[in-house]
Formats: sequence, structure tokens, C-alpha cells
Amino acid sequence: MPGFGARLRDAMSQRGLLCLGIDPHPELLRAWDLPTTPDGLASFCDICIEAYGGFAVVKPQVAFFEAYGAAGYAVLERTIGALRDTSVLVLADAKRGDIGSTLAAYAQAWVGDSPLAADAVTASPYPGFGALQPLLHTAAAHGRGVFVLAATSNPEGAAIQRADAGGRTVAQSIVDAAAELNRAGLPEPGSVGVVVGATVAQPPDVSALAGPVLVPGVGAQGGQVQALGGLGGAAPGQLLPAVSRDVLRSGPRVEDLRAAAERMRDAVAYLAAV
Repeated sequence: MPGFGARLRDAMSQRGLLCLGIDPHPELLRAWDLPTTPDGLASFCDICIEAYGGFAVVKPQVAFFEAYGAAGYAVLERTIGALRDTSVLVLADAKRGDIGSTLAAYAQAWVGDSPLAADAVTASPYPGFGALQPLLHTAAAHGRGVFVLAATSNPEGAAIQRADAGGRTVAQSIVDAAAELNRAGLPEPGSVGVVVGATVAQPPDVSALAGPVLVPGVGAQGGQVQALGGLGGAAPGQLLPAVSRDVLRSGPRVEDLRAAAERMRDAVAYLAAV
């Protein structure tokens, strides 16, 4: 099987530069007239699965499933499997980060042989980028990807992410470490991406990353679609905008949800040439 970087490149080329979120927030469940129970969660996901078939990437936010305990994880497992059956790439937004055997166990869960394993997972590098090695190794061995948090859009993040790390910001050091891994696999597209928020005022330079840049925060969090072009020196087709609530608010009718997703996909299509 081709590596995640190549599969993502092909999916974005054929199905658009958009990552659609499945964020079953209790307020959204209520807005869709669904109960805030595992059954309501399952119905919410079934609607999303039907509406998002044929898109490039879908990102379930793990926290909203975890809130329901074992029943929530059962829904998540089924959702990941159903999305992958439609050839959608699944990015589990779990933001895992730890050290040693603990991270190795997380790696098996999200990018290994577990029933929860997705095509890629988000990860926090703040125990140290090198501590991610078990996750990166397991992902590479299974043809999966990792998106490492570099510059997040929450205001509290700047105190750490903009701090000096030997003449560059901490965020830049994370991007550079990911770039080093991706260079080892050239000319294949890199499978180690980074996360850069759409509202970050001074984004790190991603021009040498040789991998994808996930850009959350578009829409409800204030990121403007028209302002994304060239973010951080990104090349055409490198940015993967992530949109959740701005699309999900159009539910619960499948046709309305899909139409909103298609409009957003069309709005970001210019990034393929910018």
C-alpha cells in the first residue's frame, strides 16, 4: 500500500483540499434534535458518513466520543470503519503525546493494528519531538500518517510556541524536525504533517516541510478562507483546511450537510494553485 503522504496527495488532487470534521458537540446534537446519548451520537455520525462520502479527508474529534465512555468508543470505531469503506481518509483528532511505552501503546491504538486505527492521527510534541518516535515509527510501518501540533490558534499557545529555541521559535523547530523526517523519504510525499491554526498571526515557515499542513480554525473559530493562500510559505496543494462547525450547522439533513461541504470545498479550491 502506498504511504499516507502519497494517498493524501492523490485524495486531495481528486477530491479537493478539504478536511471535514465530525465534532458531535452536545449543542450540535441538540440542534439536530438528537439526544445527547450514545444513540444520538451514532445517529449524528451516520448522517455525517452519508453526507461526506467522496470527500478527501474526514476528521473525527475523539474527545466528543470519549465523553460517552466505552459506548462512545464503539461508535467511533464503527464510524472510522464506515468512512474508510467509502475510501475517505480518516484523521483521528486525538492529539496524543507521551513518552516511552505509553506512547507506544497510543501508537498501536491509533496508527497500528487496533480496530480504532485511522489513516492518520494528530499528536502533541511538547514532551519533546524525539519522544514521538514510537508513534512515528508505527505509523510509517503501517503506511499511516501523523500531524504534529506546531502552531495552534488558541492565544495561550503563543507563550510556548513562539518562545525562542536557539534562534528560531519552538513552532519552527517542530516544523523543521518533521521536514527532516520527510526528506528521508523523498521523492515520495511526506507522511509527517504539521498543524498550523488558520488564525495564527506569525505562522512558522512550512516551505521546506515536504508534507501536508493541516489548517484548523476556518470558519467558526475566525479563520478566513480567502486569507489562507501561501500561509507560512506553503506550496500549491500543501494546505489542508479543516472545517467542522461551519458545515455541521447545516445539518441534520444529509443533502443540506453535503451541499454545505461542497460549498466549502469549492471555496478552498483556489489553494491548489496558490
